[in-house]
Amino acid sequence: MLLHAEVIEEYRDFATYAAGDSPCFEEWALGVVEDAEVVAWLGTLPALKRQPNLVFAAARWHGAPAPGAYAGLRRVLVEREAAVRATIMARATQTNEVGRLATLTPVLGLVGDKEDRPLALVEVGASAGLCLYPDRYDYAWPPVGDLRGSGGPVLTAAATGPLPVPTAHPVIAWRGGVDLNPLDVTDADAMAWLEILVWPEQDERRERLRAAIAVARREPPRLRAGDLLEEVESLVDEAAQHGAPVVFHSAVIAYLEPPDRERFHVLMTTLVSAGRCRWVSNEGPRVLPGVTGGREVPGGRFVTALDGTPVAWSHGHGHALDWL
Repeated sequence: MLLHAEVIEEYRDFATYAAGDSPCFEEWALGVVEDAEVVAWLGTLPALKRQPNLVFAAARWHGAPAPGAYAGLRRVLVEREAAVRATIMARATQTNEVGRLATLTPVLGLVGDKEDRPLALVEVGASAGLCLYPDRYDYAWPPVGDLRGSGGPVLTAAATGPLPVPTAHPVIAWRGGVDLNPLDVTDADAMAWLEILVWPEQDERRERLRAAIAVARREPPRLRAGDLLEEVESLVDEAAQHGAPVVFHSAVIAYLEPPDRERFHVLMTTLVSAGRCRWVSNEGPRVLPGVTGGREVPGGRFVTALDGTPVAWSHGHGHALDWL
């Protein structure tokens, strides 16, 4: 096996994922793959700390121009190595992409129709909790349909398939979440970090993030600091006092080690089987094998699932939704 083959594969996969969305990050990831010195340095980081999103954000935090050529990234990684490493170790990839609500809200609509009562949302890996407000946005799923009337920003996902377009916004009775390091929407430094996690060319996402922060600041979410594996059951019990508990997450479980991913899958299927909550997941195709079920997932798509069963392939940032 090639030395640091896992790092090379991770960055090559990321280049494929970034293609079409961020030419800068595609170039950076491919540059890393061909740069033995940088690959070796990445190999000295803990596995969960060498994620391209985190490394690239830390480099940008310390001056790597983006959009910009790979040479600028490399210069910061080499010349400011200690500072970049410290930021990588201290921070996390908490990309709180509210655009994902365009792919999650139709699933929440199905849950709301079935439960016929207000929902109580529990987000695991909540970051700043920006995705806890599906009722505060309007939605467009061209060419299938839309949902208006909240008075909030419009989130758009190009849709295919028999998408169950919600006829009304979900009614949310309670919203809370857990994160190892929850971010305070009123903390300027924390929000600056969230903003630098937005990919370089994506000004629209940056504006959407700023709008989402403004939405959350009007009613800051209830966020608990802790390990999701240890906290989710008690949060479900707390949520159940207010409405139908729905545990949801998006691009979060990938940051657990594989044994903990399996533990989480077992925990959630147990809670669902016991009727204690519903479960909406939105993760990469290899993150929860028990959910993906060996299905072939189109490149660049997440598996969006309800109670462990896939219902759609979705773009990781919420740009597209292919209903099954």
